[in-house]
Amino acid sequence: MLKPIGKGNSRLVRSDWLGGRKKPPHLGYPRALVWSLGAARFREQAPEATGLPGAMLSEVLLVSAPGKVILHGEHAVVHGKVALAVALNLRTFLRLQPHSNGKVGLNLPNIGVRRAWDVASLQLLDTSFLGHSDGAVLTAEHVEKLKEVAGFPEDCVDPERLAVLAFLYLYLSICRSQRALPSLDVTVWSELPTGAGLGSSAAYSVCLAAALLTACEEIPYPLKDGEAAGRWTEENLELINKWAFQGERVIHGNPSGVDNAVSTWGGALRYQQGKISSLKRPPALKILLINTKVPRSTKALVANVRSRLLKFPEIVAPLLTSIDAISLECERVLGEMAAAPTPEHYLVLEELIDMNQHHLNALGVGHASLDRLCQVTTAHGLHSKLTGAGGGGCGITLLRPDLEQPEVEATKRALSGCGFDCWETSIGAPGVSVHTATSLDASVQQGLDSL
Repeated sequence: MLKPIGKGNSRLVRSDWLGGRKKPPHLGYPRALVWSLGAARFREQAPEATGLPGAMLSEVLLVSAPGKVILHGEHAVVHGKVALAVALNLRTFLRLQPHSNGKVGLNLPNIGVRRAWDVASLQLLDTSFLGHSDGAVLTAEHVEKLKEVAGFPEDCVDPERLAVLAFLYLYLSICRSQRALPSLDVTVWSELPTGAGLGSSAAYSVCLAAALLTACEEIPYPLKDGEAAGRWTEENLELINKWAFQGERVIHGNPSGVDNAVSTWGGALRYQQGKISSLKRPPALKILLINTKVPRSTKALVANVRSRLLKFPEIVAPLLTSIDAISLECERVLGEMAAAPTPEHYLVLEELIDMNQHHLNALGVGHASLDRLCQVTTAHGLHSKLTGAGGGGCGITLLRPDLEQPEVEATKRALSGCGFDCWETSIGAPGVSVHTATSLDASVQQGLDSL
């Protein structure tokens, strides 16, 4: 529900003047240079004349969002089949600190980035090209304008460029609703490895969107007294997700929207031909997440599957149909487990994992490192599959509730002995959340303080 701007203009809503359909009223105040807003682009009016909301939260904001893994349906989803994506309880954490030093700062300890800009200089920019959360597509020309604003050094590498551009895009777009751009510091630290297909950029965009919208009081601060963590309403999550998707567009160009949706809502999502829906109350399943650290090209792997489908349609098409059936069966089982999980449910999940892994190998997206991963976990009575594009990258291993911890530790040691990175974590984690400082682990606090 769009709210009126100011007390005297109850019938003029923000969408009207940002969309250029109406001009904001001139109330006769002294002129002063102010922020250029959307297509309305009203210049040289006093902030008081605009009726703009100017309130900013004064306290530190601490926000987190999960990564994601594909449980079933990778590659088949490209051909119109169902994929199940689940929130991974390795999280990205953001701290937003308002201040009054006239600067906006971005600190990214994971990649060694520390940048700052003068708010006064940003204030003078014409940002009408930025559009809104519900659809403006950023063109190459717009990205070049953002690069000029960023002022990249010559030795700046791509991950740094993309992270900075996404931040500036969301900061300038969301915060221009204020009387003046806010002075603040943002630090983001993540438990997620980058470039591993685990949704690290989406978690980053979701954290930025949630924090900036909350700081600018576009959405309410959801944490109640006495609570360690809080979540926003469904309506507010929709707005967070829309802005996060725009951040993902800056980074990836043409994302599916799955990663940011999983990071926003958490739990498990079903994706098919552009339609995303949440699974009701999926169980939090314990897993090992293993990164083989073997680089791969998602684009090349997708192209190879398409080529194999054209070459052997009567062989590959049934494989894709079978993977689709695996996704649907897994969805059914997870629905049953939400009410009352049983050992039999875990046995079915393990069978589905094994079958899907064999199908993915038949599609040509396996790798010797993933075969080794499966061999090691099979030797410990566990079941694994690749997650994501394959060809290396990451795999997941299901941990049954009856597993003794020494067996889990032995498996982790064996995987580490192969040169793999290994995390014991869970899937079906909560989506984007806000936290009290005292509720965060010491490792998270240390990460946020490490630059």
